Formats: sequence, C-alpha cells, structure tokens
Amino acid sequence: MSTGITMASMSTYAILGCGSVGYAVAEELADEGKDVLIIDADDGRVEALRDQDLNAKTADIADEEVPEAVADRDVVLILSTDIEANQAAVERIRDRGDDQFVVARASDPVTADELREAGADAVINPSQVIADAALRALETGELEHKAGQLADVIDATESKLAILAHDNPGPDSIASAVAFRAIAEARGIEADILYDGEIGHQEDRAFVNLIGVELLARDEVDFDGYDTLALVDHARSMEREIERPVDILIDHNEPDTDYEAAFTDVRSNVSSTSTILTKYVQEFDLGLDDTVATALLYGIRAETLDFKRDTTPADLTAASYLYPFADHDTLEQVESPSMSPETLDVLAEAIRNREVRGSHLVSNAGFIHDRDALSQAAQHLLNLEGVTTTAVFAIDDERITLSARSKDIRLNIRNILEDAFEDIGEAVGHSTDATVAIPLGIFTGIETSDDNRETLLQLTEEAVRRKLFAAMGVDENGS
Repeated sequence: MSTGITMASMSTYAILGCGSVGYAVAEELADEGKDVLIIDADDGRVEALRDQDLNAKTADIADEEVPEAVADRDVVLILSTDIEANQAAVERIRDRGDDQFVVARASDPVTADELREAGADAVINPSQVIADAALRALETGELEHKAGQLADVIDATESKLAILAHDNPGPDSIASAVAFRAIAEARGIEADILYDGEIGHQEDRAFVNLIGVELLARDEVDFDGYDTLALVDHARSMEREIERPVDILIDHNEPDTDYEAAFTDVRSNVSSTSTILTKYVQEFDLGLDDTVATALLYGIRAETLDFKRDTTPADLTAASYLYPFADHDTLEQVESPSMSPETLDVLAEAIRNREVRGSHLVSNAGFIHDRDALSQAAQHLLNLEGVTTTAVFAIDDERITLSARSKDIRLNIRNILEDAFEDIGEAVGHSTDATVAIPLGIFTGIETSDDNRETLLQLTEEAVRRKLFAAMGVDENGS
C-alpha cells in the first residue's frame, strides 16, 4: 500500500490501530528493518503481534496518554477502522505540539477533510486505494489483452502491411507509424508507411530526414497490393475515402468514418497517438532503439506543445519512459530548423500586410509555394507585443491556405476557423493552432493567371479578413 509519501529518511514509526491495513503496514516496515511500535485496544491482537516479535502495546488510541507514548516516533500512522477515534488521536497528538509526520485513515471524502483540518499531514482511504489498485490492474490486463488481439491481426498478414498516416502527416502521426512499423517488423512482418498530401512543415521534413525513416506517397504505390491495412493517427485529417477494408485502427481521436476494423484502439483520454504506441512498445517488450524512442518522444511533445496543451498523466508517463532512450541531439536539430529564403520572404510580406485589431492580427502573405512558411509566419507574428492571436493566409495553386495561432486561453482558434469558413473549408488542428484550405473560386469566381493576380489578391484580402475578424468578434475599432 502506498500513501504517495516518501518516508525513506524517517527511521521510527508508530501504528495506532492494527486491523488488517495496520498489520500489513507494520509487517512491511518490520521487513525493511524499521523500528515500529504498535498500539491497539484489542488484547488478543496485541498478544498475537508480540508472538511475532513485534513491539506492541495495549491502549485505546484516543486515550490522553497515547501521544506521550509515541512522542519519540518520527512517523505516526493512525489506521483504526474507528474514524472518530482516529480524529481524536490526531487532535491529541497535535495538541502536544510535537513535529511528527501524521498519516490518518479516513472512510470518505468528508472524514478525509476533517482529519486534514485536525492536523493530519496525509490521509488515506483504503477503499480508494483498493479501487485505484483495481483500476491499474484492469488497465494492465486490458492492455495485455489488446496487445494479444493486435498481435493476431499483424501475424495474419500474408505478404505486406500498409500503415496509413494522417493526411499531410505531422510529428505524432509520423512517430506513431514509425513505432507501429517497428512492432510489425519485430514480429517478422514487412510494413510500409504511407501518407496522402505532403510533408509540408519544415520541422516535419527535418524530423523525417534526421530519423532516416522512409515514408511513401499513397498515390505512388499499389495500395491494393497490401493485404493488411492499419490506420494510425489518421482521424480528423480531411481524409480521402478509403475504398478497401481497414484491419487495424489506432488513434487518440474518434474517426468521422465508421471503420469495421478487426482491431480498434481509440483513446480520446490521451493527447497523442504516440502515447498509445508507447504503451504497446512496452507491452510487446520491444527492444527500443533510439530512432523509435526519439520519434515517439517528439510526437508526444509536439502534440502537447511541450506538455503545455491538454497533457494527461499517461502522456507524461510515456514521455518519462522514452526520455532515457531518445537521441536528444536529434531532437534539438528537429526543433530548431533553419529558415528557408521563401519562409523569410513570406514572413516579411506578412509583417508588411498585417492588420491588428485589439490583440488580433490578420495578414495576407500574397502568393506562395511553401505552405509551411505560413505556419512559421503565424508563429513568429505571435511574438509581437500585444498580439495574442494571428492568422496568415495566402494564395497557393488553386486555393487559399490559412494558418492561425493563438495564446489566448479564452479562444479556440480551430473553432474560430470553423465558424468563419464552415461552408467552404474544413479546419484542422487544435485550440491553439489550426489551418484551413479554401477553394479559390469560392471567393473570386475567376481563374488564377499572371494577368489577374492583383485582382485575386484584392478579392481574397477583403473576403478573408472580413470573415476572420467577424468570427473573432472584433469590429473595425478593435473592440
């Protein structure tokens, strides 16, 4: 049993009330060679404890002389099933004014609060401890069961397995796919990582290059040639229709499509699919090389904004496990990519064309080739004094691409983009960063050409700025 308190440096203990919980604690402390004094009102129990060579005395733990009897003890654990007696014992010990660490047993949240108010340093509720232990055992058992099911589906692959990642895959999707491929290959199954769209973000390209993992465009392979298909971190990606059965689905978001997969593990209670894959890496006892560990750690960090966004205990536990195995020099290189000349030009254009209303900034970066430059510009502009939300858009081929960032905790930037462009584009991302792609003809009704570039810019500028500021709830005066 654990109270969550580290008492390794404390040498002498008193246990008041020695029922089943008190006896278990006393036995464990005695096995560790600790000096333990037990006080209990039951003569028969005390005699039995003495027969086991334990130091035990008979007394009612609520009696006035008990605090004096335990005054030389560093730690006092009050573990009787009589909660009123426990409270009286806490109060009498604190009335002496001794500086002892006191742990008391409660029966429910109300008595726990009362014991804390009486002066207990820590409070335990055995039923809650048992429930927590049962939940941990359940989680362990479920993971073992799920891992067995997953292994069966992977092992049924006759030739080759396809791992389809998020459209325009980001760090979490890439890392999850890398880990899943490592699991498959450890079981003797050849696997390819596929994706739709492109790896556009500069950091993501650096990530793929530095960890040396090959990703294949789905359009460039015989997709039907794979006899097993796994969707890994694929949901909420403006996904194209998949016209073939899905065998495996692993994600931290519920997919919009109802896939009838042979194996499904969707956990919306964690913040990254990399966290889920880390659990499977542990369960399969995979020999963790630095490539997989580095990828998964970066996937978790990127998805949680370095643990500043929607981070759960499971994410932190997974990151803690991965940390010693990761290549931190590689992580530093991934997180600090050099800025390309086009990114610098886009940033300069965004700065020049910025319009600020209150703490909200919207800017047009003109015509671009590298969509990743928009997200970097939006992030850099967020550093301007007084700015909490940025949105940078540009014309890219036959569409308008918009990237937005926000550090205003009252605002969900993905919801803002959905409100502004709900009928004409699908926003993807999170509450603090999101993007949206809009067909160019929606706003202009004219084709892209060198002759009408200025007209396109003017029409786009007016329509996008108006919709964005309106969705942000900001008028022309910035209020």
